[in-house]
Amino acid sequence: MTTKSRSRGRSSKVRSVRLAAVLAVPLLVATACGGSSSPSTSATGTGNITLNRVGGSMEVAAVWSAQEQANLKQVLDAFTAQTGTQVTFTSTGNDIATVLGTRIQGGSPPDVAVLPQPGLLKALVSQNALQPIDALVGQAVSANWSQDWKALGTVNGQLYGLFYKGANKSLGWYNVPAFTNAGVTAPATFDDVLATAQTLRASGVTPFAIGGGDGWVLTDLFENIYLRQAGPATYDALTNHSIPWTDPSVKTALTTMGRILADKSLIAGGSATQVTFQQAVDQVFKNPPSAAMLFEGDFVPGSATQKLQPVTDYNSFPFPSINGSAPSVVGGGDAVVMMKNTPQAQELVKFLSTPAAAEIWAKLGGFSSPNKAVDPSVYPDVVTRNNATALAQATTFRFDMSDQAPVAFGGTPALGEWALLQQFANNPANVDGIASQLEQAAAAAYAA
Repeated sequence: MTTKSRSRGRSSKVRSVRLAAVLAVPLLVATACGGSSSPSTSATGTGNITLNRVGGSMEVAAVWSAQEQANLKQVLDAFTAQTGTQVTFTSTGNDIATVLGTRIQGGSPPDVAVLPQPGLLKALVSQNALQPIDALVGQAVSANWSQDWKALGTVNGQLYGLFYKGANKSLGWYNVPAFTNAGVTAPATFDDVLATAQTLRASGVTPFAIGGGDGWVLTDLFENIYLRQAGPATYDALTNHSIPWTDPSVKTALTTMGRILADKSLIAGGSATQVTFQQAVDQVFKNPPSAAMLFEGDFVPGSATQKLQPVTDYNSFPFPSINGSAPSVVGGGDAVVMMKNTPQAQELVKFLSTPAAAEIWAKLGGFSSPNKAVDPSVYPDVVTRNNATALAQATTFRFDMSDQAPVAFGGTPALGEWALLQQFANNPANVDGIASQLEQAAAAAYAA
């Protein structure tokens, strides 16, 4: 995996800095033909989808590189075997918005792209750069994806994005020997988290690793608390800035967040802002650990520099309930979009909607599918399986809030939400002051 694209949390926040470039460039309608072959009469079935042997060639562009690119190649090789279409893959890195904007402006977009942000998808649709895919996979998406995932790929009532890969960011991770030595189990409620922290400290291990030196880690913690306390409708309202950051729901969530941040003796390193995400992971994912648990996404084990064994060395638990809140998942994902209306592009979009296409990568690890029809047994270990299943089966799923905000507010180091939540982490009693500053920053960014 790459160091950034695994998370859809930190990766898309970095990429969002580039999004402004694509929004400012007029885009051309991408309807040119790609491959040269016409569909043949032979076809092969994949689940309820029938793929035609169209032959020809096509290009796919995505952020993935290194191991993720190698894993995707196995998926594309299976597509080639079934359709006869040769696929060229282009890795855009973190500059996908800029790369696609330039390619479209030059009249040579890829046939298919995979986008890490709903905001980028909407921007491209608004400038007529994407093709609708309802006729190709609408039925499959309605049957096998939750309504939340379908809505993320839909603009003005038309389906444009198929979320092939997802990320569950509503997880707690813990060092199993540390928990065992303290005689505690995975907490189910927020109050349990705080009680467990006290017991862990008494056993001689610092409870929390918090990588708030990377501001996005604090936004993820806030968003999970906010979704559970305020509910999905209010979460959407704050995401769209239709309510201000001075709303009582924001102050309630900040107050709850402060219950973890206030006692510095519970945080490894004595501060939530002096440790990076990577350092926080390594504090928990080593034996003996210097911290017992952290909250972050399903990409955490892949980030650890010391490779431990699932279940025996480390495990995870769903982000805890707050005041009896129902289970919900904050996460991210990568949406397949069609930029050229060619037979080859159509067949690939169809293929990627099948459980078989997801299961190829799921077996390799580092992958969670939002497709509910994927066989959970294909995931390589029980921890990965449980977290991927929770993502696919989530009754309430919400995309990372800060990833949907203007980049000046939700995606820029030392500015906006990242910087202000770091200030809050250092002084969690200042709820009213930080809420006011958050609103000032958000108002300016959304008005720009």
